[in-house]
Amino acid sequence: MDADLQTQIAFHLSGRRPGAGADDGAAAELRPALLARYRDLAALRYDFPLVLLHDAGDKGYVQCLSGIVDNVVHGLVRDDSGERLTEGPAIVQYLADRKPESGLAPKNGTMERYRLQEWLNFLTSEIHKQFSPLFRPTTPEEYKTIAKENLAKRFDWLNQQLAGKDYLTGKTFTVADAYAFVLLGWTKPMQIDLAKWPNLQAFHKRVAARPKVKEAMQAEGLIPKEREAA
Repeated sequence: MDADLQTQIAFHLSGRRPGAGADDGAAAELRPALLARYRDLAALRYDFPLVLLHDAGDKGYVQCLSGIVDNVVHGLVRDDSGERLTEGPAIVQYLADRKPESGLAPKNGTMERYRLQEWLNFLTSEIHKQFSPLFRPTTPEEYKTIAKENLAKRFDWLNQQLAGKDYLTGKTFTVADAYAFVLLGWTKPMQIDLAKWPNLQAFHKRVAARPKVKEAMQAEGLIPKEREAA
């Protein structure tokens, strides 16, 4: 058997590639076609625990996706002491606190900050968690129906909470609103019609119209770039 093939099989079974360092492949290019439809890293972990990469010499090999994700997260939230964070609600607060002038998170120790944390916990445990099985092709259709019913109940409550408010905490846009915007965006590929919840639909459109949100979505290729004036 070809030595390279033996190495790949061994890595596929053991998660280790002989002679590879811990960070080897961190800068390698992932095959984009394999990952193109995924925006949720949790779904990637479930569906593709191992992915094909190629190095500068274009030699293919497989690598554990969770390790790649950990390396990316490590680089995003690493501070001067080398500490890292891996949970969304903690990461977004950390980033907001790095730029307090942005106003994306209230000052620590205030009731406004605790309200923000309340919203972040609700979003991650009651909304995000319900979406995860919908992204997995191995989830039985019967359970996907249940997950959508659970989401609908959460959306009913959230729709009521947004009545008369621009954003989750009132008039001020925070990291919780950014998180909610992403989650609500997942309703489209899941064929969940936000028109059933007019306050959620209005909220999603309001956030989408923010200049920096439009800029980020254009950079990700999620919406077309506006044509420059002649």
